[in-house]
Amino acid sequence: MTHPFSSYRKLFPILENTIQLSSCSQSALSLPVKRAIDDYLDIWTRRGADWGYWMDQVALARAEFARMIHADANDIAVLGSVSDAASAIASALHFDGERQAIVTGSLDFPSICHVWLAQQPRGAQVRFVQAQPGASDTTDKVVRAIDGHTALVSVSHACFYEGQIVDIAATGRAAREHGAVQFVDAYQSAGSLAIDVRAQQVDILAAGAQKYLLGIPGIAFLYVRPELAQRLTPSVTGWFGRVNPFEFNPAKLDFADGAARFNTGTPPMMCASVARAAIGLINEIGVPAIEDYLGDLSAVALEEAPRLGLEVVSPKTPGAKGANTAIRIPNASEVEARMLQSGYVVSARNDVIRVAPHFYNTAEDVVGALRELARLTR
Repeated sequence: MTHPFSSYRKLFPILENTIQLSSCSQSALSLPVKRAIDDYLDIWTRRGADWGYWMDQVALARAEFARMIHADANDIAVLGSVSDAASAIASALHFDGERQAIVTGSLDFPSICHVWLAQQPRGAQVRFVQAQPGASDTTDKVVRAIDGHTALVSVSHACFYEGQIVDIAATGRAAREHGAVQFVDAYQSAGSLAIDVRAQQVDILAAGAQKYLLGIPGIAFLYVRPELAQRLTPSVTGWFGRVNPFEFNPAKLDFADGAARFNTGTPPMMCASVARAAIGLINEIGVPAIEDYLGDLSAVALEEAPRLGLEVVSPKTPGAKGANTAIRIPNASEVEARMLQSGYVVSARNDVIRVAPHFYNTAEDVVGALRELARLTR
C-alpha cells in the first residue's frame, strides 16, 4: 500500500527504532511538539514569566481546534480534561422537572458516565443503552432510547474499547426532535475522523489533545453551539469564565458570552503550546485525508488478523469503526509489555489489545504488530 504521508514519518523519531500504534491512548512524539515544549521551557528559563506568550498559545491552540472541527474560535472553551468539560456542562443542566433522563452508552468511557451518575442526587436518571462490542446498531439504539423525558444525550463518537462509530448527526437530530441536547465525547475521534459541527449540527463536543491530536494530557477543548451556550449557566466555574477575568472582583459573578463561560481557572499554558503545534500539524495534512488513509489501514488489520487466528472485537467493516482495531487477548496488559520488548507500542484495555495507527504509520507497521501478537499468544 502506498503511504501518502511518508514524508512526515521523519517528524516522529521513535519510528526509527520502535513502531508506535497506540494513538487511542498516546500518539507518537513529533518534532514540532518537542520544539513547542522546548520553546516554552526556554522562555520560562529566560524570562521567568511571560503572560502574553502564554495567553497567545492558548488562543492559537483554541483556533487550531476550531479550524479542525469547522467552528469559530469564540465557540471553544479550554479546560483541563474532558471530564472537566462534562462536569461543567452537567452543572448547567437542571433535572428537577419532567426532563430528568440522561441517555448514555454502556461502552462509553467510564469517566464521562461517572459525571452523569454524579448528577443523580440532583434528580438525574441515567439510562444506559446496552451497546455490544463489534456491533453497528448503537446509533439506532441510542435514537430509540430518547424521548420527551430526556434532558441530555451523551455519545462517544468513536468507542475507546473497540472503535465503533456512532453517527453523531443522527443521534443529535433525535435529541433535538425531543427537545434534548447532545454531548459528544470526541476524544477517540478528533484528529482521525472528520468533524464538522455546523454540518452535523452538534450541540456540545469535547476532546482532549493526548490521543489522535498528537499532544499530551492536561488540556481539553469544549465546543458549545453559540445559541445553546447563552442559555446555560454552569456552577462549575473559575475566573476565566468571567466577562473580564482581570477585573479581579471576588464579589462579582458575571458569565462571559458563549463558550467562554465554561472556562474555569488558569488555562494549561504548556499543554496549550503543545496542542497548538500538534493540531497545527493535523490541520496541515487535513483530517479527511487522514480518515481515508486510516480506513485503508483498518481494512488491512481486519483482513490480516483473522488470517493469523486473532479474534477481532471491533466492527468488521472499516467504515463502522475508527482507527482502533481491538484484538481479544485475555492477558492484555502482560502482552502489551511483551509487545514493547519486541519493538511495538500498543495499548491494552481489559481483555483487548488495541492496535491504533495514525497517519505516520504504514500497512507494514500494522501487519508486523499483528504477526507479533499472534506469535506471542500462540
